[in-house]
Amino acid sequence: MEIACLDLEGVLIPEIWIDFAERTGIEELKATTRDIPDYDVLMQQRLRLLHDNGLGLPDIQDVIADMSPMEGAREFLDWLRERFQVVILSDTFYEFAAPLMKQLGWPTLLCHRLETDSQGKVVDYKIRQVNPKRQAVLALKTLYYRIIAAGDSYNDTTMLAEADAGILFKAPSNVIEEFPQFPAVHDYQALKQEFIKASDRNLTL
Repeated sequence: MEIACLDLEGVLIPEIWIDFAERTGIEELKATTRDIPDYDVLMQQRLRLLHDNGLGLPDIQDVIADMSPMEGAREFLDWLRERFQVVILSDTFYEFAAPLMKQLGWPTLLCHRLETDSQGKVVDYKIRQVNPKRQAVLALKTLYYRIIAAGDSYNDTTMLAEADAGILFKAPSNVIEEFPQFPAVHDYQALKQEFIKASDRNLTL
């Protein structure tokens, strides 16, 4: 059996922090793992900006409540789930993801958690484990699954490398240039075709 492992933000849903940055006007919050590969550096910057601007989890959740998956994402995910077991491996947080997971039909999601105080201010974050996307792929491989993975950012590249096949989807040019070993596509139809090519089975569109 083959398992498809997908990143979430940038692959199935818009970047939550970018939407939040646009809503608040805080330009520095637009930074993602496409810009800052070190996730801890990125999160510490985000926590500082939230603190400095008096913003908390309810403010972020208000933005998420107005968000929708990317156009075509639900159809692509349904197509994929007919042909593969699917696991979403993300560096988002359960406190963010639920409304969007509902719109995607509640796929399996492995991600992180936020810590907040009694006023809803974000005081810390707890990652599931170090290098969680790669570790999840490694764990699934110990169960003798074959893994095909897709993602868009620096923090996906160890997952793509560990998988039996890795695909870049809607990745920025800097990531594509630094990781030419992965095929790069920019729409769901092409992504379907890459999954078919990577599969050991005789699959069709």
